[in-house]
Amino acid sequence: MLGVSSTRRAAVLAIVVCALALTVAVPLRNYVAQQQELAAVTEQQEALAAEVDELTRESTRLSDPAVTAAEARSRLGYVAPGETPYVVQLPVDPSTEVAPDPFRDEPWYRRLWRDVSEGPA
Repeated sequence: MLGVSSTRRAAVLAIVVCALALTVAVPLRNYVAQQQELAAVTEQQEALAAEVDELTRESTRLSDPAVTAAEARSRLGYVAPGETPYVVQLPVDPSTEVAPDPFRDEPWYRRLWRDVSEGPA
């Protein structure tokens, strides 16, 4: 018989199959990686579009002069000309009082020198 032995045929067939597998594996890996990246970018784009929509709604809401005036009153305490502002001061709860700072009257440079000269605690 002039043909090659069955072991050689099997070896050649295995080499051909491996070569084909490697030829297909790299493009397939690149395709899967690109699909994952595309999905991530699409998700990020959707999140950014939602944020743009929210900011556009907020901008539209704040462009109303009545809303701007209400925000200025609540956040900054502004009052219209001729109005009398009242500030309600609630009594201080003695249980939440902070202990007085013993170094409050000490100048900053003395505190700094004391901290440097004493070293780490």
